[in-house]
Amino acid sequence: MEKVNGKVIGFELNSQDPDKAASFYANVFGWKVDTPNWGYHGVETAGGIDGGISKGPHDFPHGTRIQIEVDDLDKAIQAAKEEGAVVVREKMDFDSFYLAYLVDPVGIGIGLVQSISKS
Repeated sequence: MEKVNGKVIGFELNSQDPDKAASFYANVFGWKVDTPNWGYHGVETAGGIDGGISKGPHDFPHGTRIQIEVDDLDKAIQAAKEEGAVVVREKMDFDSFYLAYLVDPVGIGIGLVQSISKS
């Protein structure tokens, strides 16, 4: 199996009340929380890894996911599936990146991100 390089580039906090969560993290830790875009509040932490807060879907209503950047999302998904991961959201196309959600073999949710440039 061909390995893919991956680095943690962010996190996603999911809840059923993302506005309340955004207020909590802004007020307690001083994080800068953006106005939601696609229902996702971008977050800048105080010098750490940045991420976001969003409403969790039915299959991931609460929890934390790390976002892992890969060079080739399709290869990463295939390698993950070969190692027992389950794809819960197929490859999605956003403005400047692709994103997929997986659950690893022990039940931990992760996001895989591939940057893209659109001409």
